[in-house]
Amino acid sequence: MIRPGITSRPAAGPDPAADPPAAAAVVAGQFRFFDAHVVRTRRLGPTLLRVTFGGDRLAGFASGGRDQSVSLFLPRPGQQAPVLPDRTGAGWYQAWLAEPEHERAVLRSYTVRAQRYQPLEVDVDFALHDAGSGHPSNGAGPAAAWAARAEPGDRVVLLGPATADNRSVGFRPPPDTDWILLAADETALPALGAILRWLPTAARGRAFVEVPYRQDVQDLPSPAGLDVTWLTREGGSASPGEILAGAVRAADLPAGVPYAWIAGESAMVRGLRRHLVRERGYDRARIEFSGYWRRGASEEQLRSERGTMGDAD
Repeated sequence: MIRPGITSRPAAGPDPAADPPAAAAVVAGQFRFFDAHVVRTRRLGPTLLRVTFGGDRLAGFASGGRDQSVSLFLPRPGQQAPVLPDRTGAGWYQAWLAEPEHERAVLRSYTVRAQRYQPLEVDVDFALHDAGSGHPSNGAGPAAAWAARAEPGDRVVLLGPATADNRSVGFRPPPDTDWILLAADETALPALGAILRWLPTAARGRAFVEVPYRQDVQDLPSPAGLDVTWLTREGGSASPGEILAGAVRAADLPAGVPYAWIAGESAMVRGLRRHLVRERGYDRARIEFSGYWRRGASEEQLRSERGTMGDAD
């Protein structure tokens, strides 16, 4: 999900850059490293590419579904596999940082779109943002560029959950929730799709999704009582997230006790959270929000800043 100024999702965990105990959690068995390889790729539209990973070592991978986060280590151009230090101790992250930047594995965070056990497979959707799309490239980042040229057999390493009930899952509506509000741009579309598939058939609410092109619209199975509104920027001059934010602000939302999940561009996410708290009176504790990317910032910068958004109104 990378292009200049656009990064993929900062990991909810384990993210040792923002959360030092995360490295120890790997040792404790909460999360593990999983060697995997590309099985196949599939274009979902102008923006999204699905990469399916497989391998016998995924047997212990335990996605909790919904917006499950996973850290993905990718090889640099010319490498056969991602370069990682010894992964058996708590000091692996510092050792990885000590590797020359042009050699060490690319580290990016993504949502698990789906997991299957027969065969052992994990789907991850990449937002390419022009990388290999046929549009003039704006200089795609290393993860998007890797995904655009990925072929079966290409090797990767996943740092993911060894237990399904893990802290990398953020979408957790309380039992007393009457209805659900979902708002996502294209970078959070994989998570939104997984959430819709996870929701019980009796769930009701509204979902708003903004994507760059009409061809990016997907047929997402969802509960009959949850209405999905698709919004596109195609042919307009709106900034990413602008149409989405406007649609949510103008919406006639259901009555009752809500639970909101907002993910995508950071400014959009902060603005919608303030709107829900200040103008609609929602309890901020019932709003799960994640800035998956921010204009002008790399994922490394977002990792170092992670946690500051929680102080916003």
